[in-house]
Amino acid sequence: MNKWEYAESIESSSIVNIDKKYGIFIDGNFQSANSKKFIKTISPSTEEVLSSVTLGNEIDINSAVESAKEGLKIWSKISGTERAKYLFKLARLIQERSREFAVLETLDGGKPIKESRDFDLPQVAANFFYFAGWADKLDLSWNAKGLKPYGIIGQIIPWNFPLLMLSWKVAPALATGNVVILKPAESTPLTAILFAELCQEVGLPPGVFNLVTGDGTTGAALVKHPDISKIAFTGSTGVGKYIQKETADRDIGLTLELGGKAANIVFNDAAIDQAVEGVVNGIFFNQGHVCCAGSRLVLQEDIHDEFVTKLEKRMQSLRVGNPLDKNTDIGAINSKEQLDKITNLVNEGVKEGGSIFQTDCELPQNGFWFKPTLFTNAQPSYRISREEIFGPVLTTLTFRTPEEAIEISNNTEYGLSAGIWTEKGSKILWAADRLQAGVIWANTFNKFDPSSPFGGYKESGFGREGGRHGLLSYLKVQS
Repeated sequence: MNKWEYAESIESSSIVNIDKKYGIFIDGNFQSANSKKFIKTISPSTEEVLSSVTLGNEIDINSAVESAKEGLKIWSKISGTERAKYLFKLARLIQERSREFAVLETLDGGKPIKESRDFDLPQVAANFFYFAGWADKLDLSWNAKGLKPYGIIGQIIPWNFPLLMLSWKVAPALATGNVVILKPAESTPLTAILFAELCQEVGLPPGVFNLVTGDGTTGAALVKHPDISKIAFTGSTGVGKYIQKETADRDIGLTLELGGKAANIVFNDAAIDQAVEGVVNGIFFNQGHVCCAGSRLVLQEDIHDEFVTKLEKRMQSLRVGNPLDKNTDIGAINSKEQLDKITNLVNEGVKEGGSIFQTDCELPQNGFWFKPTLFTNAQPSYRISREEIFGPVLTTLTFRTPEEAIEISNNTEYGLSAGIWTEKGSKILWAADRLQAGVIWANTFNKFDPSSPFGGYKESGFGREGGRHGLLSYLKVQS
């Protein structure tokens, strides 16, 4: 019996032009930084050095803040209608250059091109379109005319969705009349740099958007700067706690979108095949590099064996490899550091007594890779059941009663997202009312829309991004 074989379908990288070195973006232009230090950014699928970006220091942050102060003088006098025009232009340019952005995102971050192309970029453009529509309607957003922008916003974004997280933060901040200093993740700065070029192209006033690349020390300098009016951060819970501590004695705004350990609850009356697809999407999308990933599969006991059999078969069909291949389902792990963390936690899960299943696939010799992994026979006390792995690793737990499912699902320090699979609407509403999670999906997973707010509870952070609530995150009551 012949097997179907897929021919490679490699997206060309020739559309992308990457400079050997990049400075920082201040006053509407790229310029040399005070810091003479650089960080190499590499492609995680090949370990090839793509470029070197500035390791920004305190003086560079000071320069960005001074630029932002001047930009705020201009931006605060521009009407909401005019601000909307700039955002609409940015949205259109993102659409027009979406292939270039998608290829660059895949080269720099390791995610499959079909995800960058079909999910990230449409969502990025949609966010700019959405918030452009709000820019001249802020008085209507919360039926209050006493709201005003914070002023200078410091924004720090992660490496798992570099351009999408930029859009979640920059679009509402600019729409509401704020100006921005953005610090992208040190391992994935290139699409933020390309976005800065778009800001030049649309003629965004100097100082309205500023970009300082660097590592954690750069982010710390941004957080500590006394002239920052608000910090918006997406990243790890540990760094989020540090930022909250650093800003606790200052009268500034703060929103944190942190880690997660989401439960995907499958009841015995769910559509099994549909749920299998949803579970696969929930954990293996973007190699599991997703804060809201459904990394804990909570199965009703009497369907466990059937579900796991189908899940393992489906996992075996996932294609791991070159992220520029349009057939690839699982790309490269973002960094050697993240790969080591995943490996260590998986090894700990085996030691604790979990039964491990990994797909039978050949991994490329260069780059950072990890096979799609499933743990069964795990206990809620295991580290793999409690800690955020942030990789393509799923842990299965079982329950007998709905009450037990809720107890298991809430038995975590996180509260970002959850999934419910059942044919009964009443059961969905019952479970959703009891789950401690900011975003709850029913019979689907990882569905996003710019008009829908996103955020968590407990150690998953506070504040909301997206939707009308996302506007409120960048407005304060006028004093």
